[in-house]
Amino acid sequence: MSFIVRQIALKADGSEIVRETTPEGAEITIGRNSDNAIHLPDLAVNPVHASIRRDGDDSVIVEAVSGQPFQVDGIDVTTATVKLTRGAELGFGGHRIAVGLDADGAAVTLTVRRTEAVADSEEEKDEREIYSLMGKLPGKRGSAWGFVALVLIACLAWPVYTWATYRDLAYDEDAKRPGDLHGDQFWSSGSLSLAHNSLRDDCQACHVDAFVSVRDRACMTCHDDDAHDHAPKPRLAGARGELQGFAAFQRAVASAFNKPQGRCVECHTEHESAGAMQPTAQRFCAECHDGLDTRLTDTEILNAADFGKAHPQFRPAVLIKAVEGNDPDKAPRRRISLDRMPSEDNGLKFPHDLHLDRTGGVAQMGRRLSARYGFGDALDCADCHTPDPNGVRFEPVDMEENCAMCHSLSYDEIDGTFRQLPHGKPDLVKADLRAYFRSTGPARPLNLGSLPRQRPGEVNRQRTAADYARAVRFRPTRASQAIQAVFSEGGACYDCHGVNATGGLNYSIDPVTQTDRYMAKGWFAHDAHEEEECTECHKATTSDKASDLLLPGIATCRECHGGEASDKDVPSTCALCHEYHADGGAPWLVRQQKKEKQKRQRRETGPEPKTVAQR
Repeated sequence: MSFIVRQIALKADGSEIVRETTPEGAEITIGRNSDNAIHLPDLAVNPVHASIRRDGDDSVIVEAVSGQPFQVDGIDVTTATVKLTRGAELGFGGHRIAVGLDADGAAVTLTVRRTEAVADSEEEKDEREIYSLMGKLPGKRGSAWGFVALVLIACLAWPVYTWATYRDLAYDEDAKRPGDLHGDQFWSSGSLSLAHNSLRDDCQACHVDAFVSVRDRACMTCHDDDAHDHAPKPRLAGARGELQGFAAFQRAVASAFNKPQGRCVECHTEHESAGAMQPTAQRFCAECHDGLDTRLTDTEILNAADFGKAHPQFRPAVLIKAVEGNDPDKAPRRRISLDRMPSEDNGLKFPHDLHLDRTGGVAQMGRRLSARYGFGDALDCADCHTPDPNGVRFEPVDMEENCAMCHSLSYDEIDGTFRQLPHGKPDLVKADLRAYFRSTGPARPLNLGSLPRQRPGEVNRQRTAADYARAVRFRPTRASQAIQAVFSEGGACYDCHGVNATGGLNYSIDPVTQTDRYMAKGWFAHDAHEEEECTECHKATTSDKASDLLLPGIATCRECHGGEASDKDVPSTCALCHEYHADGGAPWLVRQQKKEKQKRQRRETGPEPKTVAQR
């Protein structure tokens, strides 16, 4: 015969809820602990108060386990035998348990009902209030209104008061705000970046008016010299096109909340973290440049949306004609796709493969000079090309510093001093050679002097004297031969430069223009790739002409770089290679150049009056 426990609870309307369980075993316990078969959450009941077990088929024995009595039909006892056919009512604190048989007479029924307050000390309190903190706290409604008031005061009234109190900060250069806690700091979504860290206690520098989003004029107060529109505003609007779908809805919502389109902060998001500003997201560029040709039909800019998947081949600015003065800015150039295998004539003759050969004569000469110049087993790129101080590009190759290590222009030695032909000055070369042959004589034969070894006989002495006199007479003409040799094939000038002969001894040298930057619309930092070998990107070991353009194509870059969401080694956004506001080179170089320019102007014209946001 088993037990059936029925727990009866009352609803608010007085109706009953009956929860029935069937505990296992021939004996069950009654107590306050939840693991009792009959759980009575009553402080007047012991954790394990009593046990009930069968005594034959018609009775049960109830015994107090902890020694504390219980009631049987109103009488305190510690043990009792209850006849099931007659039944009984057990009392435990404020609970009553009716003992009986079910309708089939097969199971003992124990009907539990709470009849009074669960504890004498808390007679009028609900059970949930006794076992929780509800009775100690204000009600839910009161708490909710209290929190609403607290939020309004702390996050609205206080910030507005702070803004109104220090409003003059936006208009008065000398106004300062103390470094205490201010209410408007609650509206900050995060720390300022390092670039704007100096404004962390000066919210009004950017947030000039309350409930008005940051305007471009606040940004341009400080950035008027290093920021400008990427293109004229009508072109920018045309490139973006009309927004569609959800994007149009977002734009409408933003406009409704006083956030106009095209502001600086749409790209340069602040309050992201205390580190460097996050790079511009790729989608920002792709909004205009993906399908640009369909919106700006007259543009020459090719479509681009993702470096790894949707980016045109590089189009370097190739030199069309070298110019005098080696001024790259004046040299005529044309952007040509690398797919067309462009070449350029910079005025030089130089075979890279010959100089990088590891087994030829150049390598042998390099080894002989290694103790003096630090060459290795063969020449390397770094032996001639020197990075600039910024690590972005390379210094122009210089004859005196680079080429002269192996290619000497010396033609005479006097007491250990070598006389050299002047580099880059053909007229001086001719003048020096003429002066040399006019001021020096041929080597004097031994038998004309008093040296001991002379050919015997008067005939030989006269012949030697005649030969020497003839050599002295025609010595100046040797200068013309030397000049012709220098400017002809195999000569010091001809082998490296383009030489033009206009008759007689009139020679001119083709101008030389060394290009230090081919990608005018992007920038590239060589020091970021110092772990790579030069020849992995530049095919110099197979180039036998100086006109070869040794730039790597986009396929080479894509071996490591991919789009922003790429799984390549270096996922790259557009901002990695392109600068939105300026294409003068690496962004930090542009800013540095502008700062230096500003310093020069200040020195020349004196300091300018400070604006509000420059304080």
